[in-house]
Amino acid sequence: MLYSKTNYLLMGISLLLIVGGFIFMSGGGTTDPNVFNEEIFSLSRTRVAPIICVLGFGLMIYAILHRAKKVVD
Repeated sequence: MLYSKTNYLLMGISLLLIVGGFIFMSGGGTTDPNVFNEEIFSLSRTRVAPIICVLGFGLMIYAILHRAKKVVD
């Protein structure tokens, strides 16, 4: 088996973090092109969501490179 159960669990968690970060970044638009919406500059879209995405990508790298410890008899 290429990866252990722990690797797949970490990959799933990191995928949820990445998708969640992109969901936090979305929205804030307006239907009227003549009206500017200040909501696109909110704290969650400019600071929190990118940090969540970067943490998710970092965890994904760790999950891919993580090797289980072998028990020596």
